Amino acid sequence: MKRIYFTGLLFVFLAVFCFPAQSQEAHSGGEAEEEFDASSFILEHISDSHEWHIMTKKNGEHVSIQLPVILYSKGSGLHVFSSRKLAHGHEYNGFRLEEEGDLEGRIVKVKSDGTVDMDNMPIDFSITKTVVGMMGAALIGLWLFLALARSYKKTGISPPKGIQGFLEPIVLFVRDDIAVPNIGEKKAGKFMPYLLSVFIFILINNLMGLIPFPPPFGANVTGNIAITLVLALFTFFMIQLNGNKTYWKHIFAAPGVPFWLLPIMIPVELIGMISKPFALMVRLFANITAGHIIVLSLVSLIFIFKSLAVAPVSILFVIFMDCLELLVAFLQAYVFTLLSALFIGMAVVEEHH
Repeated sequence: MKRIYFTGLLFVFLAVFCFPAQSQEAHSGGEAEEEFDASSFILEHISDSHEWHIMTKKNGEHVSIQLPVILYSKGSGLHVFSSRKLAHGHEYNGFRLEEEGDLEGRIVKVKSDGTVDMDNMPIDFSITKTVVGMMGAALIGLWLFLALARSYKKTGISPPKGIQGFLEPIVLFVRDDIAVPNIGEKKAGKFMPYLLSVFIFILINNLMGLIPFPPPFGANVTGNIAITLVLALFTFFMIQLNGNKTYWKHIFAAPGVPFWLLPIMIPVELIGMISKPFALMVRLFANITAGHIIVLSLVSLIFIFKSLAVAPVSILFVIFMDCLELLVAFLQAYVFTLLSALFIGMAVVEEHH
Protein backbone atom coordinates (compact mmCIF):
# COMPACT_ATOMS: atom_id res chain seq x y z
CA MET A 1 0.00 0.00 0.00
CA LYS A 2 2.91 2.35 0.70
CA ARG A 3 4.07 1.89 -2.88
CA ILE A 4 0.67 3.02 -4.14
CA TYR A 5 0.81 6.20 -2.07
CA PHE A 6 4.36 6.82 -3.23
CA THR A 7 3.36 6.38 -6.87
CA GLY A 8 0.47 8.84 -6.56
CA LEU A 9 2.56 11.44 -4.75
CA LEU A 10 5.42 11.05 -7.23
CA PHE A 11 3.03 11.53 -10.16
CA VAL A 12 1.61 14.74 -8.74
CA PHE A 13 5.09 15.95 -7.79
CA LEU A 14 6.32 15.49 -11.35
CA ALA A 15 3.22 17.18 -12.74
CA VAL A 16 3.49 20.20 -10.43
CA PHE A 17 7.21 20.77 -10.68
CA CYS A 18 7.96 19.51 -14.19
CA PHE A 19 5.16 21.27 -16.09
CA PRO A 20 4.75 24.65 -14.36
CA ALA A 21 5.78 26.66 -17.34
CA GLN A 22 2.40 26.18 -18.94
CA SER A 23 0.52 27.92 -16.17
CA GLN A 24 2.96 30.49 -14.75
CA GLU A 25 4.26 33.76 -16.09
CA ALA A 26 7.30 33.36 -18.29
CA HIS A 27 9.00 36.72 -17.84
CA SER A 28 9.45 39.22 -15.06
CA GLY A 29 7.72 41.78 -17.21
CA GLY A 30 4.44 39.97 -16.58
CA GLU A 31 3.98 38.45 -20.04
CA ALA A 32 1.87 35.35 -19.41
CA GLU A 33 2.19 32.17 -21.38
CA GLU A 34 -0.71 30.70 -23.28
CA GLU A 35 -3.48 28.99 -21.36
CA PHE A 36 -2.84 25.46 -20.16
CA ASP A 37 -4.19 22.95 -22.67
CA ALA A 38 -5.32 19.94 -20.65
CA SER A 39 -6.18 17.83 -23.70
CA SER A 40 -2.71 18.28 -25.22
CA PHE A 41 -1.12 17.50 -21.85
CA ILE A 42 -3.11 14.29 -21.51
CA LEU A 43 -2.67 13.13 -25.10
CA GLU A 44 1.07 13.75 -24.89
CA HIS A 45 1.37 11.36 -21.98
CA ILE A 46 -0.86 8.53 -23.23
CA SER A 47 0.24 8.55 -26.88
CA ASP A 48 3.34 7.03 -28.42
CA SER A 49 6.27 9.27 -29.26
CA HIS A 50 9.77 9.28 -30.79
CA GLU A 51 11.11 10.97 -27.65
CA TRP A 52 10.68 10.40 -23.92
CA HIS A 53 9.62 13.70 -22.39
CA ILE A 54 11.01 14.15 -18.88
CA MET A 55 10.05 17.68 -17.90
CA THR A 56 9.55 21.25 -19.08
CA LYS A 57 11.61 23.94 -17.37
CA LYS A 58 10.16 27.30 -16.35
CA ASN A 59 11.81 28.96 -19.35
CA GLY A 60 9.89 26.60 -21.66
CA GLU A 61 12.88 24.38 -22.45
CA HIS A 62 12.01 20.70 -22.82
CA VAL A 63 14.15 17.99 -21.25
CA SER A 64 13.69 14.73 -23.15
CA ILE A 65 15.40 11.46 -23.92
CA GLN A 66 15.78 11.28 -27.68
CA LEU A 67 15.03 7.84 -29.09
CA PRO A 68 16.60 6.39 -32.26
CA VAL A 69 14.79 6.76 -35.57
CA ILE A 70 15.15 3.83 -37.96
CA LEU A 71 13.65 4.35 -41.42
CA TYR A 72 13.75 2.48 -44.68
CA SER A 73 13.06 4.39 -47.88
CA LYS A 74 12.79 2.81 -51.32
CA GLY A 75 14.93 5.48 -52.90
CA SER A 76 17.64 6.05 -50.28
CA GLY A 77 17.72 2.84 -48.25
CA LEU A 78 18.21 2.59 -44.49
CA HIS A 79 18.48 5.67 -42.27
CA VAL A 80 19.40 5.62 -38.56
CA PHE A 81 19.60 8.86 -36.56
CA SER A 82 18.42 10.52 -33.36
CA SER A 83 14.87 11.86 -33.12
CA ARG A 84 16.46 15.17 -32.05
CA LYS A 85 17.13 15.81 -35.75
CA LEU A 86 13.36 16.00 -36.36
CA ALA A 87 12.40 17.98 -33.27
CA HIS A 88 10.27 21.15 -33.63
CA GLY A 89 9.32 20.41 -37.25
CA HIS A 90 12.90 20.30 -38.59
CA GLU A 91 13.74 18.30 -41.69
CA TYR A 92 16.64 15.88 -41.86
CA ASN A 93 17.81 13.90 -44.91
CA GLY A 94 14.49 14.66 -46.58
CA PHE A 95 12.38 13.41 -43.66
CA ARG A 96 10.05 15.29 -41.33
CA LEU A 97 7.93 14.42 -38.31
CA GLU A 98 4.41 15.67 -38.95
CA GLU A 99 2.98 17.62 -35.99
CA GLU A 100 -0.55 18.20 -37.28
CA GLY A 101 -3.10 16.95 -39.77
CA ASP A 102 -4.00 13.39 -40.72
CA LEU A 103 -0.35 12.30 -40.61
CA GLU A 104 0.34 13.73 -37.14
CA GLY A 105 3.02 11.73 -35.34
CA ARG A 106 4.29 10.01 -38.51
CA ILE A 107 7.64 10.51 -40.17
CA VAL A 108 7.17 11.34 -43.84
CA LYS A 109 9.31 11.86 -46.91
CA VAL A 110 9.41 15.50 -48.02
CA LYS A 111 9.74 16.79 -51.58
CA SER A 112 11.98 19.69 -52.53
CA ASP A 113 9.01 22.09 -52.35
CA GLY A 114 8.26 21.05 -48.73
CA THR A 115 5.18 18.94 -49.48
CA VAL A 116 4.75 15.35 -48.38
CA ASP A 117 5.78 12.70 -50.91
CA MET A 118 2.85 10.31 -50.49
CA ASP A 119 4.25 7.91 -53.10
CA ASN A 120 7.47 7.30 -51.14
CA MET A 121 6.38 6.99 -47.52
CA PRO A 122 9.22 5.44 -45.48
CA ILE A 123 8.79 2.23 -43.48
CA ASP A 124 9.26 3.17 -39.84
CA PHE A 125 11.15 0.75 -37.56
CA SER A 126 11.88 3.42 -34.95
CA ILE A 127 12.26 2.64 -31.26
CA THR A 128 9.46 4.65 -29.65
CA LYS A 129 8.21 4.96 -26.08
CA THR A 130 5.96 1.95 -26.52
CA VAL A 131 8.81 -0.17 -27.86
CA VAL A 132 11.05 0.81 -24.94
CA GLY A 133 8.24 -0.04 -22.53
CA MET A 134 7.69 -3.45 -24.14
CA MET A 135 11.42 -4.19 -24.11
CA GLY A 136 11.54 -3.27 -20.42
CA ALA A 137 8.58 -5.55 -19.63
CA ALA A 138 10.13 -8.39 -21.65
CA LEU A 139 13.44 -8.06 -19.81
CA ILE A 140 11.71 -8.02 -16.42
CA GLY A 141 9.65 -11.08 -17.33
CA LEU A 142 12.72 -12.88 -18.70
CA TRP A 143 14.69 -12.08 -15.56
CA LEU A 144 11.88 -13.34 -13.30
CA PHE A 145 11.43 -16.67 -15.04
CA LEU A 146 15.13 -17.34 -15.54
CA ALA A 147 15.57 -16.73 -11.83
CA LEU A 148 12.65 -19.08 -11.17
CA ALA A 149 14.19 -21.78 -13.36
CA ARG A 150 17.56 -21.48 -11.60
CA SER A 151 15.81 -21.65 -8.24
CA TYR A 152 13.97 -24.88 -9.15
CA LYS A 153 17.19 -26.33 -10.54
CA LYS A 154 18.86 -25.81 -7.16
CA THR A 155 16.06 -26.71 -4.76
CA GLY A 156 13.87 -29.06 -6.81
CA ILE A 157 10.26 -29.34 -5.62
CA SER A 158 10.99 -28.34 -2.04
CA PRO A 159 8.60 -25.86 -0.35
CA PRO A 160 8.76 -22.61 -2.36
CA LYS A 161 10.71 -19.68 -1.02
CA GLY A 162 12.13 -16.49 -2.46
CA ILE A 163 11.35 -16.08 -6.14
CA GLN A 164 9.52 -19.44 -6.10
CA GLY A 165 7.16 -18.22 -3.41
CA PHE A 166 6.43 -15.12 -5.49
CA LEU A 167 5.88 -16.66 -8.94
CA GLU A 168 4.59 -20.16 -8.19
CA PRO A 169 1.16 -18.93 -6.98
CA ILE A 170 0.80 -16.96 -10.23
CA VAL A 171 1.67 -19.99 -12.35
CA LEU A 172 -0.70 -22.21 -10.39
CA PHE A 173 -3.44 -19.58 -10.59
CA VAL A 174 -3.20 -19.39 -14.39
CA ARG A 175 -3.15 -23.19 -14.63
CA ASP A 176 -5.80 -24.18 -12.07
CA ASP A 177 -8.20 -21.24 -12.31
CA ILE A 178 -7.91 -20.24 -15.97
CA ALA A 179 -6.47 -22.92 -18.25
CA VAL A 180 -7.85 -26.18 -16.80
CA PRO A 181 -11.49 -25.05 -16.18
CA ASN A 182 -11.84 -23.57 -19.68
CA ILE A 183 -9.71 -25.83 -21.87
CA GLY A 184 -9.74 -29.10 -19.95
CA GLU A 185 -7.07 -30.91 -18.02
CA LYS A 186 -5.88 -32.96 -21.01
CA LYS A 187 -5.20 -30.02 -23.33
CA ALA A 188 -4.49 -27.21 -20.86
CA GLY A 189 -0.75 -27.97 -20.77
CA LYS A 190 -0.44 -27.30 -24.49
CA PHE A 191 -1.69 -23.73 -24.13
CA MET A 192 -0.18 -22.90 -20.73
CA PRO A 193 3.00 -21.29 -22.15
CA TYR A 194 0.92 -18.86 -24.21
CA LEU A 195 -1.61 -18.06 -21.50
CA LEU A 196 1.07 -17.56 -18.85
CA SER A 197 3.14 -15.37 -21.18
CA VAL A 198 0.13 -13.20 -22.03
CA PHE A 199 -0.87 -12.85 -18.38
CA ILE A 200 2.64 -11.87 -17.21
CA PHE A 201 3.26 -9.55 -20.18
CA ILE A 202 0.00 -7.63 -19.70
CA LEU A 203 0.38 -7.51 -15.92
CA ILE A 204 3.96 -6.18 -16.01
CA ASN A 205 3.08 -3.52 -18.60
CA ASN A 206 0.00 -2.48 -16.64
CA LEU A 207 2.03 -2.09 -13.45
CA MET A 208 4.89 -0.30 -15.22
CA GLY A 209 2.39 2.18 -16.66
CA LEU A 210 1.38 3.19 -13.12
CA ILE A 211 4.92 4.29 -12.25
CA PRO A 212 5.55 7.64 -13.96
CA PHE A 213 9.34 7.73 -13.75
CA PRO A 214 12.04 6.71 -14.75
CA PRO A 215 11.97 5.14 -18.25
CA PRO A 216 10.97 2.48 -19.24
CA PHE A 217 8.27 3.03 -16.57
CA GLY A 218 5.39 5.31 -17.47
CA ALA A 219 4.85 4.11 -21.06
CA ASN A 220 1.22 3.49 -21.98
CA VAL A 221 1.90 0.11 -23.63
CA THR A 222 -1.37 -1.73 -23.01
CA GLY A 223 -3.21 1.54 -23.66
CA ASN A 224 -1.89 1.47 -27.22
CA ILE A 225 -4.49 -0.10 -29.50
CA ALA A 226 -1.81 -1.44 -31.85
CA ILE A 227 -0.40 -3.54 -29.00
CA THR A 228 -3.78 -4.86 -27.90
CA LEU A 229 -4.58 -5.61 -31.56
CA VAL A 230 -1.48 -7.81 -31.88
CA LEU A 231 -2.25 -9.59 -28.60
CA ALA A 232 -5.81 -10.22 -29.80
CA LEU A 233 -4.50 -11.53 -33.14
CA PHE A 234 -2.26 -13.99 -31.30
CA THR A 235 -5.34 -15.39 -29.58
CA PHE A 236 -7.28 -15.36 -32.86
CA PHE A 237 -4.66 -17.41 -34.72
CA MET A 238 -4.25 -19.71 -31.73
CA ILE A 239 -8.00 -20.44 -31.95
CA GLN A 240 -8.09 -21.00 -35.70
CA LEU A 241 -4.94 -23.12 -35.90
CA ASN A 242 -6.09 -25.42 -33.10
CA GLY A 243 -9.78 -25.57 -33.91
CA ASN A 244 -11.00 -29.15 -34.35
CA LYS A 245 -13.61 -30.60 -36.71
CA THR A 246 -16.42 -29.87 -34.27
CA TYR A 247 -15.44 -26.19 -34.18
CA TRP A 248 -15.41 -25.78 -37.95
CA LYS A 249 -18.59 -27.85 -38.29
CA HIS A 250 -20.46 -25.44 -36.00
CA ILE A 251 -19.33 -22.56 -38.24
CA PHE A 252 -20.07 -23.94 -41.69
CA ALA A 253 -22.69 -26.60 -40.95
CA ALA A 254 -24.27 -25.93 -37.58
CA PRO A 255 -26.04 -29.06 -36.29
CA GLY A 256 -29.81 -28.83 -36.20
CA VAL A 257 -29.96 -25.78 -38.49
CA PRO A 258 -32.09 -26.18 -41.64
CA PHE A 259 -30.12 -26.16 -44.87
CA TRP A 260 -31.88 -23.06 -46.15
CA LEU A 261 -30.72 -21.08 -43.07
CA LEU A 262 -27.01 -21.82 -43.61
CA PRO A 263 -26.45 -18.84 -45.99
CA ILE A 264 -27.54 -16.63 -43.09
CA MET A 265 -25.90 -18.50 -40.24
CA ILE A 266 -22.46 -18.89 -41.84
CA PRO A 267 -21.84 -15.10 -42.14
CA VAL A 268 -23.10 -14.70 -38.57
CA GLU A 269 -20.62 -17.31 -37.33
CA LEU A 270 -17.79 -15.73 -39.32
CA ILE A 271 -18.58 -12.35 -37.77
CA GLY A 272 -18.48 -14.06 -34.39
CA MET A 273 -14.96 -15.30 -35.16
CA ILE A 274 -13.84 -11.70 -35.67
CA SER A 275 -15.83 -10.19 -32.82
CA LYS A 276 -14.05 -12.31 -30.20
CA PRO A 277 -10.54 -10.88 -30.75
CA PHE A 278 -12.09 -7.46 -31.35
CA ALA A 279 -13.64 -7.57 -27.88
CA LEU A 280 -10.29 -8.57 -26.39
CA MET A 281 -8.56 -5.70 -28.15
CA VAL A 282 -11.02 -2.97 -27.22
CA ARG A 283 -11.58 -4.08 -23.61
CA LEU A 284 -7.90 -3.97 -22.64
CA PHE A 285 -7.19 -0.77 -24.59
CA ALA A 286 -10.23 1.13 -23.30
CA ASN A 287 -9.84 0.21 -19.62
CA ILE A 288 -6.14 1.04 -19.38
CA THR A 289 -6.41 4.25 -21.40
CA ALA A 290 -9.45 5.45 -19.45
CA GLY A 291 -7.60 5.03 -16.16
CA HIS A 292 -4.62 7.05 -17.36
CA ILE A 293 -6.87 9.80 -18.72
CA ILE A 294 -8.72 10.11 -15.39
CA VAL A 295 -5.48 10.37 -13.41
CA LEU A 296 -4.03 12.96 -15.78
CA SER A 297 -7.30 14.90 -15.74
CA LEU A 298 -7.15 15.12 -11.94
CA VAL A 299 -3.59 16.42 -12.15
CA SER A 300 -4.64 18.95 -14.80
CA LEU A 301 -7.13 20.50 -12.36
CA ILE A 302 -4.19 22.15 -10.57
CA PHE A 303 -3.25 24.04 -13.73
CA ILE A 304 -6.80 24.68 -14.90
CA PHE A 305 -7.67 26.44 -11.62
CA LYS A 306 -4.12 27.91 -11.39
CA SER A 307 -4.03 27.32 -7.66
CA LEU A 308 -2.01 25.05 -5.40
CA ALA A 309 -5.05 24.98 -3.11
CA VAL A 310 -6.50 22.38 -5.48
CA ALA A 311 -3.37 20.21 -5.15
CA PRO A 312 -4.32 18.39 -1.90
CA VAL A 313 -7.70 17.39 -3.34
CA SER A 314 -6.06 16.26 -6.60
CA ILE A 315 -3.45 14.27 -4.68
CA LEU A 316 -6.11 12.44 -2.67
CA PHE A 317 -8.12 11.58 -5.77
CA VAL A 318 -4.97 10.53 -7.67
CA ILE A 319 -4.00 8.18 -4.83
CA PHE A 320 -7.53 6.77 -4.85
CA MET A 321 -7.41 6.29 -8.62
CA ASP A 322 -3.97 4.66 -8.35
CA CYS A 323 -5.48 2.12 -5.96
CA LEU A 324 -8.22 1.40 -8.50
CA GLU A 325 -5.68 1.28 -11.32
CA LEU A 326 -3.65 -1.26 -9.37
CA LEU A 327 -6.76 -3.43 -9.15
CA VAL A 328 -7.50 -2.88 -12.85
CA ALA A 329 -3.92 -3.85 -13.75
CA PHE A 330 -4.45 -7.33 -12.29
CA LEU A 331 -8.08 -7.56 -13.38
CA GLN A 332 -7.44 -6.79 -17.06
CA ALA A 333 -4.55 -9.24 -17.24
CA TYR A 334 -6.87 -11.85 -15.73
CA VAL A 335 -9.83 -11.03 -18.02
CA PHE A 336 -7.75 -11.09 -21.22
CA THR A 337 -6.17 -14.43 -20.27
CA LEU A 338 -9.49 -15.88 -19.10
CA LEU A 339 -11.34 -14.96 -22.30
CA SER A 340 -8.45 -16.23 -24.43
CA ALA A 341 -8.61 -19.56 -22.60
CA LEU A 342 -12.41 -19.64 -22.95
CA PHE A 343 -12.30 -19.00 -26.71
CA ILE A 344 -9.53 -21.58 -27.18
CA GLY A 345 -11.48 -24.08 -25.11
CA MET A 346 -14.55 -23.59 -27.31
CA ALA A 347 -12.44 -24.39 -30.38
CA VAL A 348 -10.74 -27.54 -29.06
CA VAL A 349 -13.58 -29.11 -27.07
CA GLU A 350 -14.54 -32.56 -28.29
CA GLU A 351 -18.15 -33.32 -29.23
CA HIS A 352 -19.85 -35.60 -26.73
CA HIS A 353 -22.24 -38.30 -27.88
